[in-house]
Amino acid sequence: MTAAGSRPLVAHVLYRFDVGGLENGVVNLLNSMPEGPYRHAIIALTECAPEFSRRLARKDVTLISLHKPPGQGARLFPAFYRLMRSLSPAIVHTRNLAALEMTIPAGLARVPVRIHGEHGWDASDPEGRSVKYRRLRKLFSPWVHHYIALSGQLERYLVEGVGIRPQRITRICNGVDAGYFGAANTVPPAGMPDWGPEVFVFGTVGRLDQVKDQASLVRAFARLCQHSDDARTGLGLVIAGDGPWRARLESAVAESGCADRIWLAGARSDVPQILQSLDCFVLPSLGEGISNTILESMACGLPVIATAVGGNPELVIEGETGHLVPAGDPKALAAAMQSLLDAPQQCRQFGTAGRRRIEAKFSLDAMVGAYMSLYDKLLKGAAPNP
Repeated sequence: MTAAGSRPLVAHVLYRFDVGGLENGVVNLLNSMPEGPYRHAIIALTECAPEFSRRLARKDVTLISLHKPPGQGARLFPAFYRLMRSLSPAIVHTRNLAALEMTIPAGLARVPVRIHGEHGWDASDPEGRSVKYRRLRKLFSPWVHHYIALSGQLERYLVEGVGIRPQRITRICNGVDAGYFGAANTVPPAGMPDWGPEVFVFGTVGRLDQVKDQASLVRAFARLCQHSDDARTGLGLVIAGDGPWRARLESAVAESGCADRIWLAGARSDVPQILQSLDCFVLPSLGEGISNTILESMACGLPVIATAVGGNPELVIEGETGHLVPAGDPKALAAAMQSLLDAPQQCRQFGTAGRRRIEAKFSLDAMVGAYMSLYDKLLKGAAPNP
């Protein structure tokens, strides 16, 4: 336990603390929590990336990189056990399958409360169908006191697919700072091409990874550009983010025939400016939990086109705040994009409705309050393994 009179420590365990939706959600949570009740540590099984870590605004967060080598995480158990004994956290909060097994050494070190969050599925299992991964989650479940599911789909997956009792699960959706993302801005992001004020700009923000499938967005955009020369010069596409699939995406852009209308912006610290430079946000993912970038785009008043996967249908209301399309289908994606180009008034209506939806259902204060309430409740009633 924590030393007498000290604030309880929450140890947040992730595979890697770097650019990504899950990681950005942790930053938003910690930056928005009051500093009084809890101290925090972020433990990355691999690395806490220095540049990304600078997004943490508070000074009472300890960053620890364990530099896990490739292979089974069990090799890390002795070191993680010693770390738990040294830090004496009151709560260990693991996130996603890659960090789940660390609940075992945390349990052996007698950490009073062990929480596991499900934010979305692995890139190799974007729809959560893997029997192996379900069995692994079931195997580790005795070491977890409570689960957090970010979407209704993930909650159903835990209950029906893994066999977790519903009373051991709390659903907490991501929240967004509507004031921060909705603030008016007329300054374009640094480096953005000067396409002109009449150009309709589509865009996306996210890690360049297989599961995000930005290549399908490039192919859909190329279909729009092929309609005519006028169509081509009237369009722009912004893809912000970096990651392991950058080289493949660069190849897709080069092959598209419209590379001069596509801006690969790289990793950015000015996401609100990026979003406010768009006319429509597009998320072409093969799998998602609850997407921070959809929430942020809606807070900016943008219409959203997203694939009908994961928690996306819980955020985007078809025909009200945007459109939902099948995953991995550039033709359907292009059709949805064209429909907004053809209906500018509807485009504006979608954006306004999305902003209202954020204000009503996805506030940052509500998310922070839900996490604080759960931490308080579980720590107060800390008990042996279920």
